[in-house]
Amino acid sequence: MQNTNMNFRDYNQRQTALFPHSFDDLIPSSHPVRVVDQVVEQLNLQGLIKTYKKEGNPSYHPKMLLKVMLYSYMTNVYSSRKIEQALRENINFMWLSSMTIVDHNTVNRFRSNKLQDSFKEIFKQVVLMLADEGLITLKQIYTDGTKIEAQAGKYTFVWGKSIATNKVKMLTQLEDLWNYAQSVARNDDHNPEPPEFKAISKEVIEKTVAQIDAKLTGNENASSKAKAKLNYIKKNFVVNLEKYEQQQEILGSRNSYSKTDTDATFMRMKEDHMLNGQLKPGYNQQISTENQIIVHYTTHQNPTDTKTLKPHLEDFKETFGQEIFNELKEITADAGYGSEENYDYLEQQQLTAYVKYNTFDKEQDTRYQQKHKLFSKENLYYNQEEDYYVCPMGQKMLKTHQSKRTTEAGLSQNISHYQAQNCEGCPLRGQCFKAKGNRSIERNHNLERHKQKTRELLLSETGIQKRKQRTADVEPVFAQLKHNHHFRRFTLKGIKKVDLEFGLMAMAHNLRKKIAA
Repeated sequence: MQNTNMNFRDYNQRQTALFPHSFDDLIPSSHPVRVVDQVVEQLNLQGLIKTYKKEGNPSYHPKMLLKVMLYSYMTNVYSSRKIEQALRENINFMWLSSMTIVDHNTVNRFRSNKLQDSFKEIFKQVVLMLADEGLITLKQIYTDGTKIEAQAGKYTFVWGKSIATNKVKMLTQLEDLWNYAQSVARNDDHNPEPPEFKAISKEVIEKTVAQIDAKLTGNENASSKAKAKLNYIKKNFVVNLEKYEQQQEILGSRNSYSKTDTDATFMRMKEDHMLNGQLKPGYNQQISTENQIIVHYTTHQNPTDTKTLKPHLEDFKETFGQEIFNELKEITADAGYGSEENYDYLEQQQLTAYVKYNTFDKEQDTRYQQKHKLFSKENLYYNQEEDYYVCPMGQKMLKTHQSKRTTEAGLSQNISHYQAQNCEGCPLRGQCFKAKGNRSIERNHNLERHKQKTRELLLSETGIQKRKQRTADVEPVFAQLKHNHHFRRFTLKGIKKVDLEFGLMAMAHNLRKKIAA
């Protein structure tokens, strides 16, 4: 029995209202969803609108879909099905869409197809908007990269080395069977010229199989095992070779890819609980930040950062234009980017580069210095005018010759070689070097020039501050995305779609920073 003496507010689910409730009344004026609405309303979306056709049934407005997509990534909702669910149940999504229910297929088509070509321009507009508000200057950037797992199977790998090994095995088997066929048909007057077993090809397989078949067919001396091997080669070798060539075409310059996302490369990621690294299909995501705001992003297939800096900055130039790129004065990055090619490029672009080289941190270690200072080639005295080095015993190391070396990135390096005149009987020989003969060294003077310039920059008062700021500017952004917002794996496949998805994540991050400012 209810107690009628209790005092409760009136509650009646079926009570009709004279004036219907408005979602606008339910959302606070400072709510993040209103910031998304305000920002998108200021954007020029002509590039996005042009992707739609005038004919046919009316489409959902791209402005509404963009708002929904950005707010989804701001609130860690990445699945198209969960976005559809939010449009039915979440008042913030319902307010943005004006109660429009969009199915998950439409959401996915908008994200995967419609946004792809115009999103970089939209992202650029938001970055310039933040610059106008004084949150960034676009005069300095901090650059770093991280690996994010692809939407692909962990055990669907194709390795370039395995393909090369299998092709060599095919060639070896062909040669062995051809030699066997010649040995069992010694009395045959017809001795064709042997094929060249240097590289496997369809022509080599067909020519060799025809010659072997002519020797083994009807030959009583030929073993059944050899004939079975020949039948296997007939049925499989050409097919297998075509498969390997297709795989090599997909690989390009990479060493691996995943069968379920052929754009993804297998990379070592420290994502397991022991942080000891696992090979997983993924992408190398590069960002440049200022005040923890992502001013630019690019997606790469190669696992090392060294080769990503130039294409990353070139894409920055293409996206923002030469005029804005010229305003960029400084870049700070860790030792993963310190290469001769990158230093040359940054110098050509007239950028002050606070970019470590690979041995910079070791040079600052006093224990390392005490151990290597006297005998390290980096510390040998160099006479630039007469072009010679001086060994720890004071002996001149004269230049013997010069050579060229090409890096994996295709950069041609000039290497100078120097050698001491007489190291026999030197009391420091055991500590100085252990090879036979006189000590020799090789030096890349262009790289040494860059390292000296970089060393002076990094050890300056400004350089020390830049190095500290880098760890507080760009690295926390990845921590925010991967740990606080659980973005550790892409939901889309293919490098173009992956790049778009990270762009949505980057813009959502920037809007959160705008709200917090």
